[in-house]
Amino acid sequence: MNSNYFKESPLSLFLIFLKLGCTSFGGPVAHLGYFRNEFVARRKWLDEQSYADLIAFCQFLPGPASSQVGLSIGLYRAGIWGAFMAWIGFCLPSVIALILFAKGVASLDHASTVKLIHGLKVVAVAVVAKAVWSMATKLCFEKIRLTLMSLACIATLLFPHFVTQVFVMLISAMFGLLFLKIDNKAEVARKSIVIHSRKLGILSIAAFFVILTSLFWIDSFTDSIELTISSTFFKTGAMVFGGGHVVLPLLSSELVPRGWISQDLFMA
Repeated sequence: MNSNYFKESPLSLFLIFLKLGCTSFGGPVAHLGYFRNEFVARRKWLDEQSYADLIAFCQFLPGPASSQVGLSIGLYRAGIWGAFMAWIGFCLPSVIALILFAKGVASLDHASTVKLIHGLKVVAVAVVAKAVWSMATKLCFEKIRLTLMSLACIATLLFPHFVTQVFVMLISAMFGLLFLKIDNKAEVARKSIVIHSRKLGILSIAAFFVILTSLFWIDSFTDSIELTISSTFFKTGAMVFGGGHVVLPLLSSELVPRGWISQDLFMA
């Protein structure tokens, strides 16, 4: 695709997402709220429905949904390099902060560490709740959508497993196809996300499955701790759906039995 089509430079995407990476707290759900404020409400890059479609699509993909939404927005505005710079910009501050935080916590006594982390948890809950409420008022605005949202919430709370997430998404998609009404005029007026090269998409999907299957084979032959760590996290990201809250239980089941981290420290 002609690079002149793209509306932003990769550098501008990096700076925008760097700012978001420095100021967005609360995890994947809260990140989606920050993205909405920045790219829907403030910059008008997407409208509400297009952004909701993008979230729904990324929730159905394996891996962290908020990161995928950020990558997609970068891809939409500045192509492949835009997606890469959006990813680097958004993740870099948290990587640096996490390393510095780990160094600082290591110098504290256990009681101080527990109190510090508990305070951060309380703030995180407030930020996530605000983001969820903001998105809910925009996307669940009639009885049928509120009912579907409530049933999905109950199902995922009663059966907290990634299989439940996939099942709920499939059922909700079928329900929407059969029962939800669409305003055709509004649908035509919506901003669309540009589809890039099909060949690149096919190659990317093929590379994903080749790497995934290779890692299962390599795991049984390697003694390299670096390769084992990379393999574990890649497979975890490839086999979970719905974002960070689903990734965490699977990571716990992988990391704690290996002795890489204690259950108490992981929960903290």
